[in-house]
Amino acid sequence: MSEHRPRGLHGQTVETLAARILSDEWGEGTVLDLPALREELDISLTALREALKVLAAKGMIDARQKRGTFVQPREQWNMLDTDVMRWQTAASDNPGLLDELTEVRTVVEPAAARIAAERADSADLDALRAALDDMTTAGDDPEASVRADLTFHRALMTATHNNFLLQVERVIAIGLAERDKLVHGSGPSDNPVPSHRKVLDAILARDPGAAESAMFALVTKSRDDLDKAKKSRR
Repeated sequence: MSEHRPRGLHGQTVETLAARILSDEWGEGTVLDLPALREELDISLTALREALKVLAAKGMIDARQKRGTFVQPREQWNMLDTDVMRWQTAASDNPGLLDELTEVRTVVEPAAARIAAERADSADLDALRAALDDMTTAGDDPEASVRADLTFHRALMTATHNNFLLQVERVIAIGLAERDKLVHGSGPSDNPVPSHRKVLDAILARDPGAAESAMFALVTKSRDDLDKAKKSRR
């Protein structure tokens, strides 16, 4: 997965402000001194306010009369926003984040596999086969393995033909990429192909129940692999 690079002054300003919040340099309730911040970043007040609007839309900050602009508690953040997920995984200050992501996957992906077994068309099946082939040929190449894994899960969500699930997939993919990097970077890991093949075989067989069970087993194994990887890094 390629590294995200913000474009232009606006994007860079948003990234800078978000990084300060994620690092707890600006903790919950911190009131921002906009004139001082504008001077420090050497940007116009208009440009600063535009960047703050982006963070406000994501629930990370708010502004009120007499109080000013302040940092919101995390429970107010839009956790399904792809930027928010990306910033959190990059900050690496929340060890439970990937565990929470796994819980979401446990709820969403088995159901998605069930739906895919019912709705996947020929193009969807070809995409899933191609992703599994890439996973097979990736071998011990961590980057190739991560790309193939993400492609398979994206193809699975696409096969549901449910636009809401596609939106959820975008968030899951960011955390899944970080999970894959951690697991593959902690040493030799189990071959992921058999568990993914069981999911594909069930979808090809148009067996919703088997597809759901196979995906549940896959996510459970993913959780176990993540636990092992975290322990090996301690």
